[in-house]
Amino acid sequence: MLNILVTGATKGIGRKIAEELKPCGNIFVTGRNEEVLKSLGAKDYCICDLARNPEIAGDFIEKNNINILVNNAGEYIYGAIENAKIEDIERIHRTNLIAPAYLISRAVPYMKSQKFGRIINIGSISGVMGEANAGLYSSSKAGLLGLTKALALELAQFNITVNTINPGWVDTNLGNDSIEQSDFTKEEILDCIPQRRFVTPEEIAKLAKYLISDDARGITGQGINLCAGLSVGI
Repeated sequence: MLNILVTGATKGIGRKIAEELKPCGNIFVTGRNEEVLKSLGAKDYCICDLARNPEIAGDFIEKNNINILVNNAGEYIYGAIENAKIEDIERIHRTNLIAPAYLISRAVPYMKSQKFGRIINIGSISGVMGEANAGLYSSSKAGLLGLTKALALELAQFNITVNTINPGWVDTNLGNDSIEQSDFTKEEILDCIPQRRFVTPEEIAKLAKYLISDDARGITGQGINLCAGLSVGI
């Protein structure tokens, strides 16, 4: 039986992934909005702020024998590096990198005992290419790629795969809010995307569904760019 945990499942990408994976097994979710978590119809949910209390989610993982972990929860900060405050630097890295690494550490013992596991990290094209004025976000997502590659090697013998999906601009509230924080209009951003469109949360969710399937058992240690061609050039 697949016991699937999706973090940050209350909206956007995380919600779509939880909905897409629900038929695949027992779905568990974390987030900060209890009302939304209840509405997802998951087997169980965990209310927590991963930047502050990742231990709560870690206990939840062990309690429910999670063997499919989707590290989706994340935060975005836009601004010049000289304006960065230490609390911003710490929070975004705790949410985007430290919490995923910690949750993996809590999930892996059960996965090893079962000789099976799937770990999917939701990164960003900004962690692949870099994004001006989003250095904190880019560095935290780049760290996920390094973690993914190392853990794929470390865990391969246990039939545990580790991959990162790197979305480009996504049609979510977070994506649209990011435009408002940036120095560019949506039209200017679209002009930089080869397919001239934002990717959808559904596309990311369907890729996650494939990566947990047996058909994808040979895919590990990869950063998969789902970005409408943004990583290739213009």
